[in-house]
Amino acid sequence: MEKYYPILNRCALFRGIEEGNYKHLLGCLDAQVKHFDEEEFLFLAGDKISQVGIVLSGRVEILKENLAGNKHIIAILDPSHMFAEGIVCTASRLSPVTVQAKEVTQVMMIPYERIIRSCGVSCTYHFGLIQNMMVVLGEKNVNLNWKLELLTLKGMREKLANYLLKASFENGSYTFQIPLNRSELADFLNVSRTSMCRELTRMKDDGLIDLYGRSFRILDQERLAQCLE
Repeated sequence: MEKYYPILNRCALFRGIEEGNYKHLLGCLDAQVKHFDEEEFLFLAGDKISQVGIVLSGRVEILKENLAGNKHIIAILDPSHMFAEGIVCTASRLSPVTVQAKEVTQVMMIPYERIIRSCGVSCTYHFGLIQNMMVVLGEKNVNLNWKLELLTLKGMREKLANYLLKASFENGSYTFQIPLNRSELADFLNVSRTSMCRELTRMKDDGLIDLYGRSFRILDQERLAQCLE
């Protein structure tokens, strides 16, 4: 497990817990590492979930499908990111989403009950883990509210401006990379890829942004923010 400590150190669930306590804590949590091949499903919508996952390597995609079978990307998760933490806290624990490995992936799975119930020795760092879990759930709720706001925007430029301004803020820079390619970004925004790419070109021509692949640079933050007014 030691080779995964640097990844766990970046995970919100282990925030404030020293690496020296990981060995005991992971044993207390009954944490297990699982391997998934590219395109393999971790679980499907409708499955009953009892564990929280942490991506250790690779990439994981969270998908939602409508009745017509069209998929919508909810999130792309990289190493240190968590998933299923909101599902296991519900009464039914039935997943509303499908989780799939986008490449060869390793994931740490932790039973939810082991997180919320302190071990017999009442270690102080387990109390910290429970507090971190509450913060993670709160932050997840905030992100879901932002995603709902994003999807309710009608204009293509509005959606792109909202997404890029948030990415810039989270990266602390006007120059940043996003985790999504063009097709994934279109799925995430629930728009046509062709129309989205055309609008990105217009935004570049208008001097709002510059872009290359997944790299973006905001050239005029004030004017980009005005797209949301």
